[in-house]
Amino acid sequence: MSAGPHRAPWASDPARSRGRLHPEEAGDRGPRDAFQRDRDRIIHSISFRRLRHKTQVFLAPDGDHFRVRLTHSLEVAQIGRTIARTLGLNEDLTEALCLAHDIGHPPFGHAGEDALRAATRAHGGFDHNGHTLRTLMRIERPYPRWPGLNLTWETLEGLAKHNGPARHPGWALAEADAEAALALDTHASLEAQVAALADDIAYDNHDIDDGLRAGLLTLDQIMAVPLVAAGWERVAARFADVPRARLAGELIRSQIGAMVNDLIAESRRRIDAAGVASVDEVRAAGQPLIAFSPAMATAERELKRFMYANLYHHPRQLAAAGAAAQVVAGLFAAYRDDPARLPEEWRGRLPAAEPAISRHIADFIAGMTDRYAIARYREVVGPIDLPEGF
Repeated sequence: MSAGPHRAPWASDPARSRGRLHPEEAGDRGPRDAFQRDRDRIIHSISFRRLRHKTQVFLAPDGDHFRVRLTHSLEVAQIGRTIARTLGLNEDLTEALCLAHDIGHPPFGHAGEDALRAATRAHGGFDHNGHTLRTLMRIERPYPRWPGLNLTWETLEGLAKHNGPARHPGWALAEADAEAALALDTHASLEAQVAALADDIAYDNHDIDDGLRAGLLTLDQIMAVPLVAAGWERVAARFADVPRARLAGELIRSQIGAMVNDLIAESRRRIDAAGVASVDEVRAAGQPLIAFSPAMATAERELKRFMYANLYHHPRQLAAAGAAAQVVAGLFAAYRDDPARLPEEWRGRLPAAEPAISRHIADFIAGMTDRYAIARYREVVGPIDLPEGF
């Protein structure tokens, strides 16, 4: 079956999928194709629902208006679908990858990941991307005959390599590769490459929005970033009669549009220059074909440097990160010292020896939401004084 007239020849085709690890019995699946079913399995998973209470930028935020890992994933999917549609790619596979890309994040975002990595260093460490594959292939258990969601090879490959070839995988990603043969030394599909940059576009811009809302950034401050200053100049000229304070949202929208348009134009140029005619040729191209132009790539890196210096490493954020590390490290130590403290379901599946014991405990902690982790810390470790922002 061909990819269909609405898709480019280099798009992923569900009719040509390499299939799933576990053969599935025929059932009433309706009209959905393989990638649509992957997307739906991700949306219906427990791990996806938990993203509602996992940190994006602000740890365990009290405010209803701040983004969390779930709303971020939805915003990534919206941007990814737009790009995929314009480039003639498979929107459903793109959406599945965008929705699932952060499922492996532990509580408290990167602060929680750093703490869990340190706690498990002697047992192989922790990496959220590898844990995404582990979660979707092993930990989720909605089906009676196999572990995991039994996603297609293309979705697993895209999650493993959406940031490029993984030539030195950690233990969790290496285990996934041993089971699914994900060809980690090549680039993934264009859909996966779109998902990676849709993620960058989403958090580059929406983190500014949240930083302004929280009062950790100001409009004057972000004008130090050339990309933002140029966007502000365009927006202010279009809305000269509108109060300055009401233009922040328009600035974010305009900047997202500029980045998306640049990415589409540069990606078309690269695809044409590479002369690819199939998704297999995309994987063999030896370079990413979805990309920003050199000028936009430079501007985007400058924006990231600004955000690390002024938002992610803001003193209030660092204080919250320190508390998050205390919670995660304390939980790991408590469960490792006495695994009987684990809930019955997890205690019943406790492995017999290391490193599997510590990895099992890390699996449990990584699945926690921010607020559940705090509650369990108070239960198994003791009181904790949390800084402003928790």
